[in-house]
This record gives sequence, C-alpha cells and structure tokens, in this order.
Amino acid sequence: MRLFIAIRFDSEITTALKQLQASLKDCGLKGHYSSEENLHLTLAFIGEYGNPEKVLDAMKAVEFEEFPVEFFGFGHFGIYHWVGIEENPYLMSYVKRLRSSLRENGIPFDSKKFKPHITLAGRGRFMDGKVRYPDKIPEIKTTVRSVALIKSEQGKDGSIYTVLGEVKCTE
Repeated sequence: MRLFIAIRFDSEITTALKQLQASLKDCGLKGHYSSEENLHLTLAFIGEYGNPEKVLDAMKAVEFEEFPVEFFGFGHFGIYHWVGIEENPYLMSYVKRLRSSLRENGIPFDSKKFKPHITLAGRGRFMDGKVRYPDKIPEIKTTVRSVALIKSEQGKDGSIYTVLGEVKCTE
C-alpha cells in the first residue's frame, strides 16, 4: 500500500487554500487542482509499504508539542504548483526527528530534502507559458496538533486518501 505522513488541515484552512487555488485560476493556471479533502503538508513520503502499524509505532516514538505554521508565497516544481510554509525551525526539527525514527525502524522513505509546501495544482501550466503568481497571499496561520499516516489509492477521479492513524502532540 502507498503511504505518507502528513499534516492535515481543518475546514477553515482548507477553505483558505481553496481560495488560493481560485487566485491561481484567475492568473490563468490550467491544471488538475487538488480536492479540498486532499490538501495536506507531506512530512515523509513512504511509498509502497505493507506494515502501517510499524510506521505508526515509529511516528509515536517522536514526541512533539503543538506548533504554529504560516503560509507564504507560491512556487512550483515543474508542473506542480504549491503554496509554501514560512521558515519554521520547529517544523524542520520535527521532520528531522520523524525521518530519523523511520530510518531507525527500517522504514523506507523518500529522503529528498524537505521543502514544506502544499500542492495546490498538478499538471499545471499557464496558457501563455509565463509563470505569474499573485504578488502576495492573505495571512493564513494554523496550529499543528497532530500528524497522520495516510494511505493513497488511485481512484477514477484522482487520488483517494484514507487516514490510517494519527499521532497527537504531547500536552
């Protein structure tokens, strides 16, 4: 099964992210926009792995306190267009510890450098070929209180995500 660890957002934040998607559409970005229920911040992409309980155990071994995240600016990795996360030492430290726990437990994951972002659209292109994002975004902040292990399956209309477990912050 295809797995990843991510931060999921409440309805207030997903509504704000949908508004960011609308602003990209207004700028002429054509593509496949992520559905509201699939908007997330990936912390570790595991890929095909058949033991979700082992992954959850590795996640539970990494305690964390709640922490804020703030969104800023647009960017892209080729055809994938995203909104970024403001520099956040606590988030970076948590991801480093989480990935260390995965490694120590023999769980494979994509070890590319972590660049925190939320993918808003895939297969995206601007009609005239020129990338042009809105100059700024509205202030969007949230507090992270849990991380989720998510299974991804391909459905007829795109990816279907199922939460297999969640680890909450320490009180």
